[in-house]
Formats: sequence, C-alpha cells, structure tokens
Amino acid sequence: MRRRGGVGDSGGDIVRAEGKLGVAQHGRAGRWWLPWLRTLLLAPLLTYVSFPFLIRLFPSLLNKFVYLNFLSFPLFVDFRRPELLVNNTINLYLTTEPGVTVGIWHTVPSSRGAEAQGKDQRWYEEALADAHPVIIYLHGNGGTRAARHRVQFLKTMGAAGFHILALDYRGYGDSTGYPSENGINTDVLALYDWVKARSGNSSILFWGHSLGTGIATNAARKLQEERGVQIGAVVLESPYTNIRDAAANIPITKIFRQFPGFGYLILDSMARAGMFFPSDENVKVLSCPLLILHADDDGVVPPKLGHQLYETALQAYRDKSKVKLITFPQKLGLGHDYISFHPELPALVKDFLNMK
Repeated sequence: MRRRGGVGDSGGDIVRAEGKLGVAQHGRAGRWWLPWLRTLLLAPLLTYVSFPFLIRLFPSLLNKFVYLNFLSFPLFVDFRRPELLVNNTINLYLTTEPGVTVGIWHTVPSSRGAEAQGKDQRWYEEALADAHPVIIYLHGNGGTRAARHRVQFLKTMGAAGFHILALDYRGYGDSTGYPSENGINTDVLALYDWVKARSGNSSILFWGHSLGTGIATNAARKLQEERGVQIGAVVLESPYTNIRDAAANIPITKIFRQFPGFGYLILDSMARAGMFFPSDENVKVLSCPLLILHADDDGVVPPKLGHQLYETALQAYRDKSKVKLITFPQKLGLGHDYISFHPELPALVKDFLNMK
C-alpha cells in the first residue's frame, strides 16, 4: 500500500509539474508581443539617433528635405491648361540650359483679359511690352505653381495690373532636372533674360515667397554684380536670413535642436550640400527697392528672421527709403502662405513702388 501510495504520490508530483509547465508555456505564449513592442520602441529611437549622423555622412539627403519637390501638390493638374484655375493665363516652357526645361504660367493684367481670350503664346509675349510692370514669381518649397495660394497670388496681382510669370524650378511640377541652388539660379536668370528681351521698358520685379526669397536675392545680386543690372525691385514674402538660420528655426527641426552636435551634424551639412541662400549677405550688396512682407503668425519661418533681414538691409542701404518692412497682425490669420489673400496687398506694394 505504501509502495502504491508512493507511486501515486510520484504521479501527483508529475501532474503538478506538468501543470506548472503548462502555466509557464501559457505565460510565454501570452507575451509573444514583447519582442514586437521592443522593436516598436527602439526603431524610432534608433532613427532619431542615427538621422543626424546620416545627414553628416550624406549631406545630399538634405536636398529632399529643403526642396520638397517630391510633394507635387495639388494632384492631377493639367499644367497645359492653367485657364481651369486662373483666367488670362497661358502655359509655356523655357529651356534654361541643355537638358533642362521649366514650366511657366504667364498671367496678363486683368485689364487685358478680354483681349487675351483665345490668344496664343505670341500674343502673350508681345503683351509684355505694354508698359505694365512684370513680376517674376519665385515660389517656396513643396508643391507646384498650381498650389492654391500661388494661384491666388496670380489672381490678386493680375487684377492689380501686373504681368506675372510663375515658374516651377527644375525638378518641380512638369519641369525637368533636379533642384540645386546653382541650377535654380540658372533657371531664374534665364527667365529674366527671356522676359527682358520682350518687355521693352517695362519694370521687372522679383517676388520671392519662403524658400523663393533666397532665390530672389541670389538672382538680384548676380544681375547687379555680374552684369551691372539693377532689377526694378525685390519683394520678399515670409523671408529668412539664410538657409542655415531657417533650418535652425523651422518646426520640423525642433526635435533635433537639443541633440548634441545639432549645429555640426545638421546645420553645417547644409553648406556641404551646396545650400546657402544667403539673403542677409545679398541685401548688403543690393541697391534696388526692397520690400519685406511678414505675418506675425507665421508658424513656419519665424517673423524674427524677417525683422533681422530688414535690419541688415536698412543698415547696409545708403538710401533708407528703398527698404521697407510691412507686418500683418496675427488677427488676420495670414500665416506663412496667405499674405496674397489680403485685399490691401496690391495697394501696399504699389504705394511702396510709387505706382498709381
């Protein structure tokens, strides 16, 4: 009896052991998600830590983040038919250097809208010499010339009596090639030459928005220093001082600003990638009328950069009356992109340029 009982007791121990084993296996099975959780938590951390070092090793990666030309919004736009979005406008293409062709929309003043109906490119080209001032519009990063706020700019300034030529730089929209600071400078100067050859004595202005403000001052400086040509005026909407300062202040870099070596690993890499857009240095050379526009509620490029650029220009210009800063209060809600929606914008610009 004792022996059987011993055996029975042993069997009971085995049952209990098997029970504990089953619980352990069930526990492990119930925690199958732990490795996935660790991976899920570690992946963002590794990305965060490695990103600055990747930028330093491969500074050309910054091109994607600065130009954002892969964000081709709005979608499904027929660039050859701008009249679907804005009146009195024609599409054209300009070869700026071998292998690079850029797309351009030319909007004529609304006062010539009736004449413009059904006209071809030749008529539009000849219209440039009608004494109305001409704006070469240099947009910001991301999107195309068909973006909503850019179309609104064409409408607003066209109604105010300006010709506007809005181009998509190389690599944007339906333009060929890949963006670079030097390449974009080539595109803008080629368009300037094209306009100048057709506009007679009409005044030509560079109007830059956001990233385009650095492009505008680059082009104006090149014309002045290399050709002795002074552009009619430069208008800078939502500007920055230089691309390094812009990168240090825009919201997207906020998570990296406390990262050790942020300046060395990311900001200094912009120069290694060939990106400078030094408006603060350019305005020290310029002598043309310079108008700076900035909204107090700009959440992309801090208004302080616009103020700094204004102070730099004001100090450098001999004729202080040629430099002006206009700010737009927060209550208007114009932000970074929507100054062109302000109904008084044309009057403010014309007043500065002494136009009727």
